[in-house]
Amino acid sequence: MLDAASARSELTIEPVVPVGRRQAIATSLGGTVGILRRDRFALVGVVIYILFIFMAIFGPALAPHDPQMVMEDDGIWLTNQPPSAQFPLGTTNVGRDILSQLIHGARPALMVGLSAAFMVAVVGTVVGLISGYFGGRTDAILMRLTDIGFGIPFLPFVIVLVAFLGPSIWNIVLAMGILLWCDTARIIRSQVLTVRERAFVQAAKISGASDWRTIFLYIAPNILSLSFLYGTLAIGWAILTEASVSFLGFGDPAVVSWGFMLQDAYVSQALARGAYYWFVPPGICIMLAVMAGFFIGRGYEELLFPRLRER
Repeated sequence: MLDAASARSELTIEPVVPVGRRQAIATSLGGTVGILRRDRFALVGVVIYILFIFMAIFGPALAPHDPQMVMEDDGIWLTNQPPSAQFPLGTTNVGRDILSQLIHGARPALMVGLSAAFMVAVVGTVVGLISGYFGGRTDAILMRLTDIGFGIPFLPFVIVLVAFLGPSIWNIVLAMGILLWCDTARIIRSQVLTVRERAFVQAAKISGASDWRTIFLYIAPNILSLSFLYGTLAIGWAILTEASVSFLGFGDPAVVSWGFMLQDAYVSQALARGAYYWFVPPGICIMLAVMAGFFIGRGYEELLFPRLRER
């Protein structure tokens, strides 16, 4: 009886409460810095995102013209102009500067990407935490909802929802937030099933911590790396989805995005006229955004699976 009491007191003293939380956060932050030093692909991905963020913030100052303004010279529209000193990427079929559209397109792309990634990371993490920690009926209900989400075709769902609610980048974000969290929730749940059995979590329960306090202050910091990983992957996926929806004609016509540029070039038969300067730059930007998320996720594999460093 004395041994049991002493063991209980040891567990009560050892609630590595701050240690588990701080150590997990420090490990995530320190691991991120270490990844950028070791993995050049991850560093390239971060640099790409920094450049796009710079374009999004300072786009109006960097763009030489208004992206919606028609270029004129003595009352004549400067349509389908090839690249020149005045128009580095030429003009569209209605005389709009392509370079200005490309620069302004970074802002809606990142707004969609970061907003959708935030929703995916938050919703998926919360659902995974609750499902994995409580188990039982709660787990069954949440995982059945996740299965339903997996069964819904993603792009058709986004198109139908945007067509129903109206063309807006925020409706696209909403559609992605409704479905894209399923993968994150599944992975977080599987990790929580392991973390909840660790000694510091059991110590927290014995010391009187409530279920919600245990979930968000003891378990959540230990799965931050996974949440961040799926958030970075969701950025590229969200940008690609917005471009696809805009290309199909369901985007916001008042917002100049990379997908809108591709759709405009397609309708204007830019490929048939050999106007590669019109559709290649936005295509490259979309490709770089998706690749950057993959590169960062690739680097984070070392933080999540330390044994990969030995190979």
